[in-house]
Amino acid sequence: MLMRTDPFREMDRIVQQLSGTSGTWSKPSVMPMDAYREGEAYVIAFDLPGVSTEAIDIDVERNMLTVKAERRPVAKADSVKMELSERPLGVFSRQIMLADTLDTERIEADYDAGVLTLRIPIAERAKPRKVSISAGSGRKQISG
Repeated sequence: MLMRTDPFREMDRIVQQLSGTSGTWSKPSVMPMDAYREGEAYVIAFDLPGVSTEAIDIDVERNMLTVKAERRPVAKADSVKMELSERPLGVFSRQIMLADTLDTERIEADYDAGVLTLRIPIAERAKPRKVSISAGSGRKQISG
């Protein structure tokens, strides 16, 4: 048997029961993420435990990255009585504005151990270039 000592969570449960919203999908909490640069790519990692790959949708429109995931309730036998339910169910969504310096055409996605990892390469146009200067003619040549 599990014991809870959080009085605010208990008040939330009572309000849900009185309002008739218990047993329905709750408003999910935030989709936690980390973002960092690794070599020639940006990496974004989202925590999505308990979500199947079929329930994850990744879209890029212009420079807006949208990640949606849905955690569905687990099918239970009629004899099972829920004692404690703290994991939010429903649709999670997160939008991130990507910089023009990222190559949104070559995004790679991997899902392992409840973590969705996106690798977004840095666009060639955003990489540093050397500008060579020729003497006398005043012309400059950009080399990549």
